[in-house]
This record gives sequence, structure tokens and C-alpha cells, in this order.
Amino acid sequence: MCGAKAGGPDASTIRPGETTIQGQVTRDGEPVTGYVRLLDATGEFTAEVPTSATGQFRFYAAEGTWTVRALVPGTTADRTVVAQQGGLAEVAIAV
Repeated sequence: MCGAKAGGPDASTIRPGETTIQGQVTRDGEPVTGYVRLLDATGEFTAEVPTSATGQFRFYAAEGTWTVRALVPGTTADRTVVAQQGGLAEVAIAV
């Protein structure tokens, strides 16, 4: 189960009790716009969202190990994250 709000996260949209994976994509400390994919533990595509103008993204996911992949002009970058039931996992992706 995964859902995402397009255009980037807003603190008011965090759902209490939901497992949330969120973060920001940056290059040289500046926000980067592009897309972020969520891949399950087997590498299977689960969801994709655009980043906001400030490079932010959010997914609501099941608990487990996930790969978050930033797709921005000129490069990609992966980060592994372990999401706990009802928790918030923050991911910083520098490309």
C-alpha cells in the first residue's frame, strides 16, 4: 500500500498512525526538482511522485525496507530506508 500527494509534502497532511517516508532531493545544498520512485525490497516499482519546488517528496507505505530513487536531470541516486509501522522515516538525497 502506498500513496503520495503530488507537489511535495506539507506538514498538515501527515496522517497520524500511517507509515510515512519523506525527504528532500538536493544538489550542492540547493533543492532539485524531478521525480522520486519508491521500490520495494525486491526492487519492484511501487510508486513515483514529482518533487515540490523545494525538492521535497512524501510516500505513505507499508512497514519494511524500501529503496527511494531520485530521478533528476543528469543523474539518479538511491537511498535505502527502513520504515516502521506508524513511523516517519526521513530521507536526504544529495545528487
